Amino acid sequence: MEFVDLKTQYRRYQTEVDDRIRRVLEHGRFIMGPEIEELEKGLAASVGVKHCITVANGTQSLEIALRALDIGPGDEVVTVPFTWISTAEAICLTGAKPVFVDIDPSTYNINVELIEAAITPRTKALLPVSLFGQMPDYDRINAMAASHGLPVIEDAAQSFGATHRGQPSCGVTTVGSTSFFPAKPLGCYGDGGALFTNDDSLAHKIRAIRTHGGIQRHDHPILGTNGRFDTLQAAVLLAKLPHFEWELKQRARIGARYSSLLQSCCVVPTVAAGNTHVYAQYTIRLPNRDEVAEQLKSRGIPFGIYYPKCLHEQPVFASLGYKWGDFPESEKTSREVLSLPIHPFLTEADQDHVAKTLIGILSHDRSEDRSEAAPVRVALQSL
Repeated sequence: MEFVDLKTQYRRYQTEVDDRIRRVLEHGRFIMGPEIEELEKGLAASVGVKHCITVANGTQSLEIALRALDIGPGDEVVTVPFTWISTAEAICLTGAKPVFVDIDPSTYNINVELIEAAITPRTKALLPVSLFGQMPDYDRINAMAASHGLPVIEDAAQSFGATHRGQPSCGVTTVGSTSFFPAKPLGCYGDGGALFTNDDSLAHKIRAIRTHGGIQRHDHPILGTNGRFDTLQAAVLLAKLPHFEWELKQRARIGARYSSLLQSCCVVPTVAAGNTHVYAQYTIRLPNRDEVAEQLKSRGIPFGIYYPKCLHEQPVFASLGYKWGDFPESEKTSREVLSLPIHPFLTEADQDHVAKTLIGILSHDRSEDRSEAAPVRVALQSL
């Protein structure tokens, strides 16, 4: 059983993938070939925005977005401590400071109620994360940002294809950023990412930063980087894109089925009102997560832990001055979450096997707890 089954996906779309790759090999434009523009137009149309700019990876996409918004040393950006390191890493790479806000324990996204208190005169942007495959309440986030004159960047590395009150991920904020890492809901066969915006001037600046600070060759008005997306990877995404809607429906079906099978034995994902969930990860919560993980491993069930530590616990961010206890919901969540295999090609038989194995482990643990508790109760009664 695969945690994410890219092999079956390739076999299913092999003709289209091979044909698309062969065209690139034949025309030989491996850097910024015609597939780049074709993909960008298709992605922009799918999100409903004016501009999509593909980039080398989902970390660089965040950094480029921040730089395009002129964020740098002395500035602060509000985000969360429960996410992959790229979110805060990109902020620090611009010279700015990440300011963490705790999460909502039901969705694992930013607790909107806590954002206002984190905004200072140095705050230059909000950078919420749409974690595991669903979006936070961007209606409220955008309204709050507007009241302070702040741009909003959506870190949508795990939520491409999701919607919030009918609006698509990557299309609801000043700029949306996503990743095409192979395991993402829409993934290529290497690194890749994209930025989305309706702002013409911002899109122009993002394109310039992506290609060494200039749109035209040998003309570099701003400091840029080599952030170009690979043409072969664009070809892979173009082959997969026509199947993406079907895959999203399968993810939703499989996620809902998992929840139906497991809701009586563990904490299953909460889908917030007005949201669709693309289940980049199907993540449950268990108070004895590490013990259960070891037993799943011994039974050959693949799993993931996203994430075993919060960012404020990482040595690289020690200078921010946070300590254990500053973000209790994030800290508790990091010790309890466990992600189960999910992909559009997961069979019901395999899903049943995962669920049955997990239920068996948890039932055994509970029966042991009851048997150990009985003598304790007797001893207490004799006092």
